[in-house]
Amino acid sequence: MKSSGYSVVIMFLLMACHRNNEVFDATGSFEADEVIVSAEATGKIESLSVDEGTILKQNAVVGIIDAENIELQKEQVQASIAALREKTVDVAPQVQKLQDQITVQQAQLDNLLHERARLENLIKSDAATGKQLDDINSQIDVVRKQMAVTRSEIEVQRTNSSTQNRSILSEQEPLEKRVKQLDQQIHDANIINPVNGTVLAKYAEAGEMTASGKALYKIADLSTLTLRAYITGGQFSQVRLGEQLKVFVDNGADDYKTYMGTITWISDKAEFTPKTIQTKEERANLVYAIKVKVKNDGFLKIGMYGEVRFH
Repeated sequence: MKSSGYSVVIMFLLMACHRNNEVFDATGSFEADEVIVSAEATGKIESLSVDEGTILKQNAVVGIIDAENIELQKEQVQASIAALREKTVDVAPQVQKLQDQITVQQAQLDNLLHERARLENLIKSDAATGKQLDDINSQIDVVRKQMAVTRSEIEVQRTNSSTQNRSILSEQEPLEKRVKQLDQQIHDANIINPVNGTVLAKYAEAGEMTASGKALYKIADLSTLTLRAYITGGQFSQVRLGEQLKVFVDNGADDYKTYMGTITWISDKAEFTPKTIQTKEERANLVYAIKVKVKNDGFLKIGMYGEVRFH
C-alpha cells in the first residue's frame, strides 16, 4: 500500500511539472505582506470606514475611538496649570514703588550735595558756620543710608518672590508633561491607516468597544505579491538574490499567464516539503524556500499557485 501511494504522488508531480509540455523548476503560492491594524486607544468605536476590498491610502484617518474622557482629563490638568500661575507673586509693582522712592531720595541727595558745596564756599568767606556744614553732612548721610535700605529691600523682594515662584512653578513641569501625554492619547484615538493597500478582513464595527492592541482590520498592498516557492538542495546553487526569472500562473486549463519576478529572499535553512507544494524532483524530503516579488496587474490573488523557471 505504501509503494502504491508513493507511485501516485510521483505521477501527480510529473504531471504537475510537465503539464502542457512545460517544465518548471519550482512551484509555490502567492502571498502578501499583511498588516494587522490594531487600536491604539481604549473606548467605543465611533466610526470605522473600512470594508473588505476597500482600497486605503497611507496615513488616512479611517475611524475614531471615543476620547471624551481623555479630553476632560486634559482640561482638568490645564485648569491646574492656570491655578498655579495665579499663585505666583508678581513683585513688579512693589519694586517699581521702591525704585520711585530711590528717585526721590536721589533728588534729595543731589540738593543736599549742592547745598554743601555752597556752604563750603561761604565758610571760606566766613559767611557760614561749621555747624551748618556739619548739619548738612548729617542729612547727606541719612539720605544715603535710606537709599541703601531701599535698594536692599528691592533685592529682598526679588529674591523672596523668585524663591516662592520657583517652588510653585516646579509643580507646573510635570503637569505640562501630563498634558502632552493626554494629547498623544487623544491623537491615538484616531484610527490611522499605516500603509497603502486593500482591506482583506475586518474585525470590528462602529459602536463596539475596543482596547489598545485589539485588531481592527487586516490590510495588504496587492500591487506587488510574493510567490513563496520551494527548491531542492540540487537547485540551491542555481539561484541568487536579485535574479530575474519568469513566473507562470494558470490561465485556463491549458494556458499560462507569464510575469517577470525578482528573487528577494532565499532561506538558508532546509525544511520538509509542505504537503501542498510540488517540486521539480519527485518530492524531495528537504527543500529551501525562496521569495519572488511579482508586480500585480490585478490578475494575481493571494493563495493562487505560481510556477517559476530559472533559465
